[in-house]
Amino acid sequence: MTSSAGLLISILARYPEVATINFDPAGRVLKFTFLSSRALSPGEHSVIKEKVLDSITVFNLLEKKKAKVKAVFCQECDRLTFIEVRRDVDTLVAEEIALIVRLLRDFLGDRLVTEANEACLEDDLILQEEIIAHLLENVRGTTEDRCLFAFREEDRVLVFNK
Repeated sequence: MTSSAGLLISILARYPEVATINFDPAGRVLKFTFLSSRALSPGEHSVIKEKVLDSITVFNLLEKKKAKVKAVFCQECDRLTFIEVRRDVDTLVAEEIALIVRLLRDFLGDRLVTEANEACLEDDLILQEEIIAHLLENVRGTTEDRCLFAFREEDRVLVFNK
């Protein structure tokens, strides 16, 4: 298993709020997809984009880094809203992933579609975050050429070449 596949699996295992995750090796970008159980208004789209992008900017200022890629897209599909957050793996850190998930959880509340997840002990969560941080470092140091797509299905994480 490659570091990038392990990273996708670890993120989905740690954050049940993330519906899918993609790795684009050409752009060295992770694409996190979140799902709202109802359609959001254009105003709510704007608020989500502004909150997430501002938070990423402030986080990176505190880390004394400049994000190469940071973008948020919202797309309606019937009565659902897909929210995609794009970040480059070269400047992304595990704490920033936690921040993005927390922002969307706080903003969407019970509208955020979340996979049922067994209750984890605090020590397990910390270990999972350390694994994510380690795998992010590994991905930064490699030149992967496979586009990967990962999602959950019936308590399993599936990873495919795109």
